[in-house]
Amino acid sequence: MASSFWTVCVSFLVLASGVMSAAPKTAVDVPFSRNYQVTWAYDHVKYFNGGNQIELLLDKYTGTGFQSKDHYLFGHFSMDIKMVPADSAGTVTAFYVSVLSSQNNEHDEIDFEFLGNRTGQPYILQTNVFTGGKGDREQRIFLWFDPTKAYHKYSVLWNMYQIVFFVDNIPIRVFKNSKDLGVKFPFNQPMKIYSSLWNADDWATRGGLEKTDWSKAPFIAGYKGFHIDGCDASMNDKYCKTQGKRWWDQKEYEDLDSDQYKRLKWVRQKWTIYNYCTDRKRFPKMAPECKRDRDA
Repeated sequence: MASSFWTVCVSFLVLASGVMSAAPKTAVDVPFSRNYQVTWAYDHVKYFNGGNQIELLLDKYTGTGFQSKDHYLFGHFSMDIKMVPADSAGTVTAFYVSVLSSQNNEHDEIDFEFLGNRTGQPYILQTNVFTGGKGDREQRIFLWFDPTKAYHKYSVLWNMYQIVFFVDNIPIRVFKNSKDLGVKFPFNQPMKIYSSLWNADDWATRGGLEKTDWSKAPFIAGYKGFHIDGCDASMNDKYCKTQGKRWWDQKEYEDLDSDQYKRLKWVRQKWTIYNYCTDRKRFPKMAPECKRDRDA
C-alpha cells in the first residue's frame, strides 16, 4: 500500500514537472555567514562543511534562532531544511519573513511553521500572512514526503503583486495583492528573514494535548542553502530602489501560470487539512482575498 502511495505521488510530480514560464530561478546556495547571523543561544548552533550547513538544537533549557543580516523589500528567499526526526511533538521549526519593529502596530509577516508530532504521525506545515497588524490567515497541510529523511527546499516569492509559498518549487499557497478590496499588503516595510527551533507544546501538537518529551532531547533540525535574492533596504526605506529591474518583479511573476495553478489545486485537494477561507464557524463572513487567491 505504501509503495502504491509513493508511486502515485511521484507520478504526479513527473507529469507536473513541465516547463513553467513563471518558475522561480534556481536558488544559489551560499554559506550561512554570507547572509545570516545567530541571534540567541549561540551554543545551540553547530556548523558543518565549512559553514555551508548548520544544525539548530533544542533542549529543555532553550531553543535557538538566526536572522538575516540585512532588511529586504521584496525578493525570493529559500532554505533547505531537514526537520526534527522521530518524536518531535511540541517542537516548532519556523522560517519566516517579518518586520519585528513595525510602528503603529502595522505588523507584516510571512510564515512557514513546521509543527512536530509523535513518532509515526505526519508533520503539519502551517502558513500564515500578517498584513497591517492583521493575521488569522492560517492554512495547514500535510506534506507528501517525510521531511525528516532528507533536505527539502522551502521558499517565499514576494513582490508587489503576490506572495507565493513553495515547497520544492511546488506552490502550496498564494496571497495576492488585494489592496483594491481593502486588504492590506506588505509593500513599504523592509523585513528580515528569520528561522528558529523552539518549544511550543502549549499549542503546537494537537492544540497542546501532546507535550514535548524532554527525554528525547536534544531535538535537531538541519539547514543548508541560505539563498537570498532580494532588494536590500534600510529600515526607513519605503520602496525598492531597483523596482522593476529584478527577475522576481517582472510581468511573468505577477501571477502563477497554468501548470503552477494545477499543482496548487493538487495540494489543496489532496493535502490541505485547514484553510481559514473555508472556516465558517471561526469566520462567518469569508475574507475578501479568498476568492482572488482561489481559496474559495
